[in-house]
Amino acid sequence: MSSPIVITGMGMISPLGCGVKPVWERLTAGQSGVGLIDRFDTTDFPIKIAGLVPGIEQDPEAGFDIEPLIEKKERKKLDLFTIYALGAAQQALEQAGWFPKTEAERQATATIIATGIGGFTTITQAQQTLDTRGYKRLSPFTVPAFLANMAAGNLSIRYGFKGPLGCPVTACAAGIQAIGDGMRIIRSGEADVALVGGAEACVDPLSLAGFHALKALSTESEAPTRASRPFDRARNGFVMGEGSGLMVIETLEHAQARSATPLALLSGYGTSADAYHITSGPEDGSGAAAAMRAALKMAGLAPGDINYVNAHATSTPVGDNAEVASLRSVFGDSLPTTPVSSTKSATGHLLGAAGGIESIFSALAVMHDLLPPTLNLEASDEAMQDLDFVPNVARPQTTRHALCNGFGFGGVNAALIVSKV
Repeated sequence: MSSPIVITGMGMISPLGCGVKPVWERLTAGQSGVGLIDRFDTTDFPIKIAGLVPGIEQDPEAGFDIEPLIEKKERKKLDLFTIYALGAAQQALEQAGWFPKTEAERQATATIIATGIGGFTTITQAQQTLDTRGYKRLSPFTVPAFLANMAAGNLSIRYGFKGPLGCPVTACAAGIQAIGDGMRIIRSGEADVALVGGAEACVDPLSLAGFHALKALSTESEAPTRASRPFDRARNGFVMGEGSGLMVIETLEHAQARSATPLALLSGYGTSADAYHITSGPEDGSGAAAAMRAALKMAGLAPGDINYVNAHATSTPVGDNAEVASLRSVFGDSLPTTPVSSTKSATGHLLGAAGGIESIFSALAVMHDLLPPTLNLEASDEAMQDLDFVPNVARPQTTRHALCNGFGFGGVNAALIVSKV
């Protein structure tokens, strides 16, 4: 039997701060990273809140510090989503202790970094420059900054990773699909190690207005930290978030051979398509259920073996209902006794990066035997009141296997199972 795949490094840039340890402490303490948008004037704009990554000046303990990460002259060549990926990668690679020295090691390292939208703000700003100052004022770095694969490309260049390079652009399932793709690449023998996860930074007037036109975003602004409330009957849309969650994965055998510490096991992965609708899944959640069943099959587990579910639940009525239907289909009578929470209640929805940070949260739940809460949950829908959504307060619980879900526009579904080593 082939050696199991393990996580040996994790890195995170998020609305709750930067660094896995402080973010986990804040998440499990019930803190929220959602606040008022201060990057552009929202006076006459319908969306006034988002989950923004705090800067080091706002958050001296765990804010994002770009200074030691990228030289000033290099920053203009990069979109923010790539910059966030660089920050998360540095953390993950340092924890894993993976900085290949030989050509063989470089060839054996894959870089699979997902995004939902890529360099969106670079595009919108370039359009403004074109309209106001003319084509001659466009930067030659415009295209290399906005291309979706440039987080992966820049990481590969920075660290000399010469193995497979990829970028799932599968909306909000992309982060989990990047991890699944990395697992496949290692299984096939194309690489020994993979840097995987997602990055996103599109808190921009155009993207927010576009999602608002879909009636997908919460328009609340009076109490930003309470706006993201998955499963709550008063939920009224998701809150946009940004950041990056990346992990280093490899076989247990490879990790042990180089004396790396395995943090958690990636035991199962599954993906599927709804073949139903461009923005909404079927009400019965059948496509999502298929992805979860595929992950369980790979892991050799029964639904009752899962101790915790990190739900995709974004805080939209349609999406949350469909996911609960999919969970009922898969778990049956065991669902009411299986804790389910949505960490998007604390971070907002990071789109293509959501699966990256939520897979890390799932791994941490397994590692620390602690379930992160669903914030702002006061009263769930009548049809969900038999379920345990870990409301408002983190809960100690022995957790051997955790399931993490990610679903996206276009009908794409992905599910990952993280287990104790």
